Amino acid sequence: MGALWIAHVTVTDEESYKKYAVIAGEAIPAHGGVFLARGGRHVQLEGKERPRNVVARFPSVEDAVACYNSPRYQEALQYAKGAAEREIVIVEELPEA
Repeated sequence: MGALWIAHVTVTDEESYKKYAVIAGEAIPAHGGVFLARGGRHVQLEGKERPRNVVARFPSVEDAVACYNSPRYQEALQYAKGAAEREIVIVEELPEA
């Protein structure tokens, strides 16, 4: 089953985070990920608001986790650390009806 990688982000250092976004933007598709949303308009209904929200679809939870743990994504993370407050979750999609 497919999986969604969902990130809620508040960027605190634009310059460093742009470097993260370029490298992560290469790593995610390399692992079968397809961006569905990447910082577009949103409406916060509950919880802590984060101005940047990203959703990518992967073929499976395992593919999404492999992407996160990949050397290329870990390289990207070096630019995100200290440059943003983030929550990331991978959620398995429902089976198709």
